[in-house]
Amino acid sequence: MTQLPPCPKCNSPYVYLDQVLLICPECAHEWSPESQTGDENEARLQVRDANGNPLADGDFVTVIKDLKIKGSSSVVKVGTKVKILRLVDGDHDIDCRIDGIGPMMLKSIFVKKV
Repeated sequence: MTQLPPCPKCNSPYVYLDQVLLICPECAHEWSPESQTGDENEARLQVRDANGNPLADGDFVTVIKDLKIKGSSSVVKVGTKVKILRLVDGDHDIDCRIDGIGPMMLKSIFVKKV
């Protein structure tokens, strides 16, 4: 038996084949096995910093503008060095942890690669 790929939506390993479609029982996502290879190239996130440099998981970036933290009186100061934990799809595309503040999501337009 061949190894089936994990679900591209929720990353569940419990995928099964139903005639010509792969189905995830956890999130009910259905997709074609042929489209899986093409989706991997498109699914690669192209996140760039304020200067246009490509960012990747594990890169270090610095904040280029004072950022107010919503719901708090704290501020992330200019020059704060941050390690990217992972890149995500969405408005705030950098998932990181800032010393003294904790886990946070940042927009890539407010950082530059170190």
